[in-house]
Amino acid sequence: MAVLVDTNILVDIAIRDPQWLLWSRRRLADARGRLLINPIIYAEFSVRYARQDQVDAVLPETEFIRENLPWSAAFAAGAAFRKYRDGGGTRERVLPDFLIGAHAVISGHHILTRDAKGYRSYFPTVPLITPDTHP
Repeated sequence: MAVLVDTNILVDIAIRDPQWLLWSRRRLADARGRLLINPIIYAEFSVRYARQDQVDAVLPETEFIRENLPWSAAFAAGAAFRKYRDGGGTRERVLPDFLIGAHAVISGHHILTRDAKGYRSYFPTVPLITPDTHP
């Protein structure tokens, strides 16, 4: 099983979040060798750094496999986002969340995240690794 690592998990590690660091480290260790990131996750995470080499040092390709977003996932993300907005969704959820969820659906990946609500609502078939499923 490949595991798409949501940005919030990477941030937990980078900032050494006192509440979530240990949980996030454990889940990353559990999935070692099968950890994936895509350009969306990379972009969201990289805003904390001035240079690309700094990001690459924190997210080495030997640990975080890079996988491009399939075009069909981009379409599925747009469709889910439209459904969200048509249903009265505010700007609380942003398109990157939908791109990550759709990538997991189309490619058959699990998602490691602390923010399960949107994934469960718009991508209910995606297996999630969350604090409530893996305490």
